[in-house]
Amino acid sequence: MTEVAAANPTKSFFILYKPKDIVSGDFYYAISHKPATAPNELFYMCTADCTGHGVPGAFMSMLGISYLNESILEKNLIHPNQILDNMRNGIIASLNPEGSEEESKDGMDCVLCAYDFANMRLEFAAANNPLWLYRDGELTEYKADKMPVGKYGELSPFRNQVIDLRKNDIIYTFTDGYADQFGGPKGKKFKYKQLEDVIKSIAHEPMEAQKEKLNHEFEKWRGELEQIDDVCVIAVKI
Repeated sequence: MTEVAAANPTKSFFILYKPKDIVSGDFYYAISHKPATAPNELFYMCTADCTGHGVPGAFMSMLGISYLNESILEKNLIHPNQILDNMRNGIIASLNPEGSEEESKDGMDCVLCAYDFANMRLEFAAANNPLWLYRDGELTEYKADKMPVGKYGELSPFRNQVIDLRKNDIIYTFTDGYADQFGGPKGKKFKYKQLEDVIKSIAHEPMEAQKEKLNHEFEKWRGELEQIDDVCVIAVKI
């Protein structure tokens, strides 16, 4: 299961989703919801990379989606950092039941966005993976908290970050599968700098064309080599 609800049809977006196996440890989640104490409807979108891929990754994806639903729909938590904190507590409790002898540190890296389109405002929280904003020809990186949604040393709350949006802004979120892919003439990783360069070169194009070109660049780089991880890149144009 990768998508809980369709993205806002009035907004322009693309989703490049390439599982390594039949089932995936990467997932995306999108839902419009008006929390009980919020003045208007919010559009939540999560781009997530769970521990592992294939069946173990898919199990973690199902767990992540379950706790997203609990946090947003049942507990009516509004802010992305509160939602990630609640998800982390639930995941740790699920994977480390009372009396268990082995400690599990499985979890996920993700970016959770809450779009308030009416007020042109974006709140987000990021676990290990950053968020990129393309505006007026420039790509700005908003750094993530360096911890996963899962067991990790001394736990601290996730930060809530805010962006005042402008028309034609594009928000890019992604997992590490694209940048980590081996290929090219020397069989090396694609890396984030090259991904940044590709996005800056295509961001002026329609969203579907961007998706096709990102996919083409990935496949050209990979060549005959095996895809090493799940891939997910999502863009939302305001």
